[in-house]
Amino acid sequence: MNTPDSATLAWAAGALGAERPARVVRCLAGGSHADTHLLETSAGRAVLRRFPTGDDAAANEARTLTALDGLGGFAPRLLAADPDGARTGRPATLITVLPGAPDILHTDPGAAAARLGRALARLHAVPTGTLAELRDGVATSDAAPARRLDQGPTGPIVDAHARTIAAEPRVLTHSDFWAGNVMWSDGELTGVIDWSGGSLAPRGFDVGWCRLDLVILHGSETAAAFLDAYENAAGYPVANVELWDLYTLRSSHQTVETWVPNYRDLGRTDLTADALRARHTAWTHECLHRWNSRTSPSGYADTL
Repeated sequence: MNTPDSATLAWAAGALGAERPARVVRCLAGGSHADTHLLETSAGRAVLRRFPTGDDAAANEARTLTALDGLGGFAPRLLAADPDGARTGRPATLITVLPGAPDILHTDPGAAAARLGRALARLHAVPTGTLAELRDGVATSDAAPARRLDQGPTGPIVDAHARTIAAEPRVLTHSDFWAGNVMWSDGELTGVIDWSGGSLAPRGFDVGWCRLDLVILHGSETAAAFLDAYENAAGYPVANVELWDLYTLRSSHQTVETWVPNYRDLGRTDLTADALRARHTAWTHECLHRWNSRTSPSGYADTL
């Protein structure tokens, strides 16, 4: 990661009300989209996130965190933002520090998956009345450059059922909800970080992405444990979950190998590019088999 320069550290200190420039404590692992550093000043600590030039992620994270207002300690609070990089040279956000650390090396993956499911249900239950300014997650995902590339064998099915997806009600959506984007302390999930993709989308959007990640990390049984916990906490089943699994596979078909640094930096050095592709392909086959063998397709067909 590129260490913040003196101008950036001075900006961060000013935002915190400190007289002297901030000091970099360490870089924080777990993501490749932003350079993320823990900073310390005489006024306290903060997390600095800097995004690629021209990226709108800082602006979206600032908008999302402002609307969430900390979620009772379950999400960071926004301290300052430089969405166009005028002060820091790159789009940036400065946010509060949540307790704990990312962890994908759980000794009991099923228990961790259940905690993820309950945490996601909590996010999806947030009233959307104050979140009207958030972007549409499905539209944003479908407009991404990778969407114009080969989408693999699930693409035609998802495209054929686009109206089913579009018709589902929207909830607060993280858009990259996985074990590396939550904080853990003594085995308990303490909060959710990396809100640069915050949006409004159907609940299946987050569910599908987390299930894919859990399959890659631990296998399909762990993904099933996550879904069970989510549905129990939410109080009802996820609509069209098979379709959302296919949607996630379509969206990640061209990019799954690029996730290597995310897993490696958190200790899963076994998840090489070849391993990620193999697990993605196996999950694709499993999901296609489940889709093709479903007993009552009318719930999808009548929306065509």
